[in-house]
Amino acid sequence: MRAAKIAAAMLGMAMIGGVAYSAEKSTVVKFDLGKREYDSNCAVCHGSSGKGDGPYAGVLNTKIADLTTLSRRNNGVFPFQRVQEVIDGRQTFKAHGPLDMPIWGLDYRGKAAESYAEVPYDPEVYVRIRILALTEYVYRLQAK
Repeated sequence: MRAAKIAAAMLGMAMIGGVAYSAEKSTVVKFDLGKREYDSNCAVCHGSSGKGDGPYAGVLNTKIADLTTLSRRNNGVFPFQRVQEVIDGRQTFKAHGPLDMPIWGLDYRGKAAESYAEVPYDPEVYVRIRILALTEYVYRLQAK
C-alpha cells in the first residue's frame, strides 16, 4: 500500500511539472497541469490573468476575487494552505459564511472515480495532486 502511494505521488509530481519527450520530432513538450486546471475550471470567473475579470464576472452577484493580489493582501506571503482549502471546498469555515465557489474537491473525487473505476487507487491522492497543481499556478499569478 505504501509503495502504491509513493508511486502515485511520484506520478503526480511528474504531472505537475512534467516534461514529455516526443519521439517523433525529438522536441520537448511541456505539460503544465496547474495552468490546464486553471484554464478549464477557474478562468471563466477569475479571468485568464487571475484579476477577477472572466466572462462570468458580470453575470454573478458576487464580486470575483483578484487572485493576483493574494500575497500582497497577506503581508507579502502567499497563503498556500488557505488557497488549497478554498479550492478544495470540502471543509467549511463558519466564520467565512458559505462558499460561492464550486467545491473542486468533490468534483475531482468524482472524476477520479470515473477514470480509475477498474484499478485500485487512492482518490484523495488524485484530488490533492490536482489541487496542488492549481494552487501552485495561482502562486505564479501573483503580482510582483
